[in-house]
Amino acid sequence: MDRFLALQLFNRIVELGSFTEAAEMLNVPRATATHAIKQMESRLGARLLDRTTRQVKPTLDGQAFYERSRRVVADLEDAESSVSTQVVNPRGTLRLDVHGVHATTILLPHITDFRERYPNIDVILSSGDRLVDLVKEGIDCVVRAGQPRDSSLIARKLADLPEIICASPAYLARYGTPKHPRELAQHHAIGFFSRGNDSRYPFSVIVDGDVQEFPATGWISVSDAECYTSAALAGCGLIQVPRFRLEEHLNAGRLVQVLTQWKCPDLPICALYPFHRQLSPRVRVFIDWVRELYDKRFAIPGS
Repeated sequence: MDRFLALQLFNRIVELGSFTEAAEMLNVPRATATHAIKQMESRLGARLLDRTTRQVKPTLDGQAFYERSRRVVADLEDAESSVSTQVVNPRGTLRLDVHGVHATTILLPHITDFRERYPNIDVILSSGDRLVDLVKEGIDCVVRAGQPRDSSLIARKLADLPEIICASPAYLARYGTPKHPRELAQHHAIGFFSRGNDSRYPFSVIVDGDVQEFPATGWISVSDAECYTSAALAGCGLIQVPRFRLEEHLNAGRLVQVLTQWKCPDLPICALYPFHRQLSPRVRVFIDWVRELYDKRFAIPGS
């Protein structure tokens, strides 16, 4: 087995935790896979994998080797793809990180369509609200809300999402309903924080054609989008979020939009990827595909 295929095999074993599954995925015999890893360990002079009857885990040396080798494999796959038929039929592993709500409500319900279009691409998807280091963590592409802050990343806009400010009926009954954006400072706002960011963001409202910010105060902050909504449902304060996330609660009357005379600025959703991934066929076809999803979901009627 050549070194490139052996590296691919090693990476798949680490990611799947199984010799058998990795061998099946690469269409090589189980015995061949075992022999290839033994040869790799012998050549490197280090044990890379701990094997038990139930699972396979990398050793400390194996984890360090995996962190480096997965980048090498990705670069080699991209290099081959750029000058081969893989430009139209890309293959390899695509590592994504997508905001939790967008992963569960937009991307994952249609992910089998992506697989049918590109059957040679395997997807590793992480989700959540934390900031990730794409290069350090070996992630090919992320989908994030808001204006991109990292100038080292390339951004492709997927959509602009209408936002609203809302609260629960119980909160409004207790504290009153703001009649003008300047009254927001008198209300409780639910804070949202992530690693490296402040725990509270101002409300943004368009007043007389200009985007104005109104400081928010409050007694609770959360770090998860679902918790953000749950805190609002519990009457903890006002939140500002894309409307699509709250349609069910708005229709049921569990949340109420306020300041309907004023429009909030739209929230941009972007796909971000490292500069060195700009020619990756896997990233390119994913971005084209995910843009179709957002176009269909948030298309302006009549446009």
